[in-house]
Amino acid sequence: MSRASAAAFAAGYAALAGLVAAGALTSIDQWAIDHVMPGAYFNGKSTFADAVIPLWGVHWHGVLHIASELVTSPASFTPATVIVAAACVVLGRRAGVALATAYVAGNVVEVLTKATLTRPALYANGAHLTGFDASYPSGHTIRTMLIATAVSSAWPRAGRWTAAWAAGCVALLVVGGQHVPSDIAGGLLLAGALVATTWSSSNAGRTSRRRPSRASRPSARAR
Repeated sequence: MSRASAAAFAAGYAALAGLVAAGALTSIDQWAIDHVMPGAYFNGKSTFADAVIPLWGVHWHGVLHIASELVTSPASFTPATVIVAAACVVLGRRAGVALATAYVAGNVVEVLTKATLTRPALYANGAHLTGFDASYPSGHTIRTMLIATAVSSAWPRAGRWTAAWAAGCVALLVVGGQHVPSDIAGGLLLAGALVATTWSSSNAGRTSRRRPSRASRPSARAR
């Protein structure tokens, strides 16, 4: 990935935010609520405690919802922060700082976007689902992707397991009724921008530390 990739992901994220706010994706999100979230219990707006304490205030019901809450719990803010911080320590100075910066930026952009963007109302059985009014982007999706990147970079042997977990998280966030498809898409685009930026920063650091080979050095005199 490169800076151009990061810019493309960021532009996609901003464009998608505009479509969500304008209601262009409301029909898709409403269809998902009606057909892809069997038996989901829709909570109201999240509180600060919900954000920082895993499984706080969860209404346990149904196998899919329980699976969704448990599988995605590592991507809630507190455990995700611990996992990414541990990976940063293992990765070392430059890569660790780049990853930590991306993680902080992702959470800040998530909060700012949710504070400023309100989508048209979504409904279930005629009731307005206020929890989805400002749910773009999915913070769980952002942190899931950053955890997958952090773990696979710091502990490569766990990469396949982490990738499988991440794929399961993304699917269960919708099936379990935690997020609608546009939220997930926004989370993936923002995470893509952050991962691409992190990779570019780390790679630039490695490149700058490389010394040119003797064969590539200009000779002092022609021979």
